[in-house]
Amino acid sequence: MCLTQDGTGLPHAVQAGRLCSAGARWIQLRMKDGDDDYRLDEARRVAAVCRRHRAILIVNDRLDIAVASGADGVHLGATDVGWEEARRRMGPARILGGTVNNEDDAARAVRCGCLDYAGVGPLRFTATKSKLAPVLGLPGIRTLVAALGGIPAWAIGGIVPDDLPMLREAGCAGAAVSSYLHRGGRLERNLARLLGAWVGAPETALYS
Repeated sequence: MCLTQDGTGLPHAVQAGRLCSAGARWIQLRMKDGDDDYRLDEARRVAAVCRRHRAILIVNDRLDIAVASGADGVHLGATDVGWEEARRRMGPARILGGTVNNEDDAARAVRCGCLDYAGVGPLRFTATKSKLAPVLGLPGIRTLVAALGGIPAWAIGGIVPDDLPMLREAGCAGAAVSSYLHRGGRLERNLARLLGAWVGAPETALYS
């Protein structure tokens, strides 16, 4: 799952377009800057990009913008709209993801019965979160994946290519990546390295 970022010098729609052209099929739109009108306009542009590429679009934090923009779903953290309420408001067809930082979160995810996936972490420190939950490390990720009772787990938090084989072995369905993806502005190259690490293919098979 490829997260867009504020402050890169590129509009979110441009980031999404480059990533989709390079092979990304799951974009998470993560906007913290700008007013609601700006965020909705940008979300609609990103949604159009993702539709052209047949990629999934998830909006971070904002259920209202996810629904209004035509996104495929929303990812909600602990301080956002509750998962059950979000499911009622968005209906059964859209994707609903929730952040799981500890065993209490995992138990709540199982009880609610309405998440399509859980974002589990943080694996390690990341500067993209202003209020970072306690770092789990790989053992903590393993514990929470097991506690989720089969809910697909997407690892989050400071992930780099070398982490991906271990996360896959730990039972993660995938990983959500931001910082490494945008490192040096080399979106295509960084995505290729991540994809190659996940599937075990050489980078040259995924990037030219």
